[in-house]
Amino acid sequence: MSKNSKTKASLYGTATVTVLALGLTACGGSGGGSSSSGGTWDKNATVNIGSLYEPQNLDNTAGGGQGVTEALNGNVYEGLFRLTDDGEVENLLAQDHEVSKDGLTYTFTLRDGVKFHSGKELTSADVKYSLEKVIADDSQSARKSNLEVKDIATPDARTVKVTLSKKSISFVYNLSYVWIINSEAKDLKTTEDGTGPYKLAKWTRGSALSLDRFTGYWGDAAANKKVVFHYYKDATALNNALLTDAVDVVTSEQSPDALEQFKSNKNYKVNDGDSTTKLLLAFNDKAKPFTDVKVRQAVSAAIDDKKLLESVWGGYGKLIGSMVPPTDPWYEDLTDVNAYDVTKAKKLLSEAGYAKGFSFTLDTPNYDPHPTAATFIKSQLAKVGITVKINTITPDEWYTKVYKNHDFTATLQEHVNDRDLVWYGNPDFYWGYDDKQVTQWVEQAEQAATTEEQTELLKKVNRKTAEDAASDWLYLYPQIVVASSKLSGYPLNGLNSQFYAYDIKKKG
Repeated sequence: MSKNSKTKASLYGTATVTVLALGLTACGGSGGGSSSSGGTWDKNATVNIGSLYEPQNLDNTAGGGQGVTEALNGNVYEGLFRLTDDGEVENLLAQDHEVSKDGLTYTFTLRDGVKFHSGKELTSADVKYSLEKVIADDSQSARKSNLEVKDIATPDARTVKVTLSKKSISFVYNLSYVWIINSEAKDLKTTEDGTGPYKLAKWTRGSALSLDRFTGYWGDAAANKKVVFHYYKDATALNNALLTDAVDVVTSEQSPDALEQFKSNKNYKVNDGDSTTKLLLAFNDKAKPFTDVKVRQAVSAAIDDKKLLESVWGGYGKLIGSMVPPTDPWYEDLTDVNAYDVTKAKKLLSEAGYAKGFSFTLDTPNYDPHPTAATFIKSQLAKVGITVKINTITPDEWYTKVYKNHDFTATLQEHVNDRDLVWYGNPDFYWGYDDKQVTQWVEQAEQAATTEEQTELLKKVNRKTAEDAASDWLYLYPQIVVASSKLSGYPLNGLNSQFYAYDIKKKG
């Protein structure tokens, strides 16, 4: 692990290991394995990374999407804190911090000698600007709802004092997702000005995004000189690129049928890490007929999740019965709740007044595996008299229609974040689940005095949302990273889609 990993945050920092918010991928130093091939590490190497997730733009508060997180988080931009592969909070741009006795005021001391890629020195004004950008009304950051900030003061250039509107046990954890940017920077949708170990070299839309080692970096230099993210439209093209050495590593393998060719070849290594990405059949719980809990339970029971997972991923991935993956502290195996049972599904539909079934439109993103899953769901629900009309839309259309305007009856979507169960406590979130007890539990958990208290409350939320079939959690994605055997130090886990590149070493 590089010098990026500094002293662990004190009291509230370490407490937030088990808190809410959105997770992130490991530092490469803990993964990637070592190469058995000969040769020496090339400090001037170019590491070519293959991905299916090109950024929509380069601003994570303006709908940049999964791709911008994968390429820029930790590589180009840094936060006051960072998360390790184990989910621990560590100091990064914050040298240290103190918390008031009432838990409402956080005072951060910034690390000295940090410069942006433009050459400007990091100051408290930049931190204030970055926080305000995330919580602004026009921000598209999913994290802004977790940051209930009342006031931000900057007593001097290295001190930031943040006052919260109410106590938040997860505040430091949440700050690890806030990129600190130059407050004077312009056009951040196409350019950048971060403090990370790489600076943006070039972005060719539809093709590639390249990063160069930043020679003015405050910490240990990146282990490689250049990183290029190459973007592909489908898994077959991505795998062909790896086979022909056009890329050195694939961030997330989406074609399990293609894995054997890599497993049987000593020139490659197949890594099966931990994922927090859930595939959801998300109901609009404020739209009929999904206002009725029995209808939601019936639909969940009518779909054979195990068969779907097998058809899409073969022997990879896991079944989940709730929004909580096994890596979250409040995990409980709830796969038996609303489990596959066609007879039960028909009975519930009859009790809800839909003995003859009903029809609804399923808004489906146009990239894999959503179309495949939608077709499977349509055939499964037809067996209990439910007619599904599949409406295929682009990611941009999904964001506007579903996430922003809530103009849908049901949708498919992958949720990549860890510890995101808390969104069911927000009745204004796009799926519209509104249970007063759940909302209260989530609020109490956020203001808990200890992580043990928080965990017990969120276990209650987990079970209640599962029993209510607030959504249908189809399965947990596997996290399969395939790499050349010449590579070492790449991230293994898919927590939040980040892909730290600075520890990757490549044999010459």
